[in-house]
Amino acid sequence: MDDVFEKLKTLQDILTEKIELEQKILEIPKLLTTQEELLTRMKKFFVEKNQEYEKVKKAEAEYRNSLAEAEIKREKAEKNMEAISTQREYEALDKEIEEAAGKEQEFRNKLQRELRSITELEDNMKQSQALIEQQETELENRRKEVEAEISSKHNQMSDLLEREKALTRDLDPEVLFKFERIIRNKMGRGIVAIKGGVCMGCHMILPTQFVNNIRKGEEIIFCPYCSRILFYEESDEEEEEFFDSEDSGTLSDLEDMEEEDYDAEEDEEEKVNVDYED
Repeated sequence: MDDVFEKLKTLQDILTEKIELEQKILEIPKLLTTQEELLTRMKKFFVEKNQEYEKVKKAEAEYRNSLAEAEIKREKAEKNMEAISTQREYEALDKEIEEAAGKEQEFRNKLQRELRSITELEDNMKQSQALIEQQETELENRRKEVEAEISSKHNQMSDLLEREKALTRDLDPEVLFKFERIIRNKMGRGIVAIKGGVCMGCHMILPTQFVNNIRKGEEIIFCPYCSRILFYEESDEEEEEFFDSEDSGTLSDLEDMEEEDYDAEEDEEEKVNVDYED
């Protein structure tokens, strides 16, 4: 069993690294999300500015036509001044010229306003287009880096799987299945020592007979509290100093406990603090 325990300890390191690698492979593409979202917002901004630009261009054309019509009307009225013969005609024509000139100035002001908006929008759109192109280039380069990084991680994963396969040829598949689940749920620790009758994984005191069975090292035994695989390790102090006969006893239905779902809550693992003096 010593050889099995040593294999499990080595396997623990491999599985821990494999699990961390799996997580990194899942996380790497998320690094692109921020850049992709930024590019999407920039493109949306560009589309909105382009729509605004088209709207302003349309208004500019309308004001330009209205200005031309007002100029023609004023010029025609001024020309008709030469042909008037009465004061009433003069006053009416003068009023027409004044109104046409007022409309002309109004449309000219509006046209100048739209022209300034057009110039400003064109500058914004040029800058936006340049930023979009820059962001697309950076994103494409980042995608290539991510693909290369993922490929490298997959190569590492293949190496780990080969090492795992070579190490687990002679191990019980059911034990391996439980062992990997334990490591995933117990922060990389699937096999721990018993020292002084205490599980070093959950720090729970275990019954004397149960500890003796582990000490014999004849089979793989799981901690009934934290589900980790246990192996015996000599302590500097006698076990009697850690617990007395009242602490010891028997654990019933150990086989049933081994079959429990390892995904369950770590019931008392973080709640119990062992007082060795007691």
